[in-house]
Amino acid sequence: MKKITFALLLLSMICYSQNQKIDREPFKLELVANADNNYSVNIPKSPYFVKEKVLQIYPGEELNIETEIKGDTIYSMRIVDKVAFPDKTIKLKFLQNVTDRKNTLMMLSVVNPFDRKLIYDAMIYTVGGQQWSPTSIIPIQPKLAGYETWPDVIATMALEKWRFTK
Repeated sequence: MKKITFALLLLSMICYSQNQKIDREPFKLELVANADNNYSVNIPKSPYFVKEKVLQIYPGEELNIETEIKGDTIYSMRIVDKVAFPDKTIKLKFLQNVTDRKNTLMMLSVVNPFDRKLIYDAMIYTVGGQQWSPTSIIPIQPKLAGYETWPDVIATMALEKWRFTK
């Protein structure tokens, strides 16, 4: 009886850990807004994916997104701490470059692990802005990294509609 109970407990722990959603821990976001001012906001504990396959990312974050591909479609996405499957894990890094208390640029790097071009749509929310704004994105070539830069100070981005293109 003890062996059956232990086996069921172990199985439930494995199933739970595989389906467990990783949330962003609370943190304080601090950016250089201009030569005289910083932008600072407390980000509460929150999901990385605000809707299915809609990722919200903040400056300073580095994320690994493990995907499940069905046919020609990115079927599902989830944040993982460690890369177990490099051939199906997208890596992202979002940062602010600052020189002499001046924002020089915001940069998003995306590593495409697939053998097809990867594209997504992006919306940005700038410091001092009042609304989300769409921004253009260049498709990322297979097995390469793509780099997008903006001169604006971006407080957060939403990345969605992940797909393959020819």
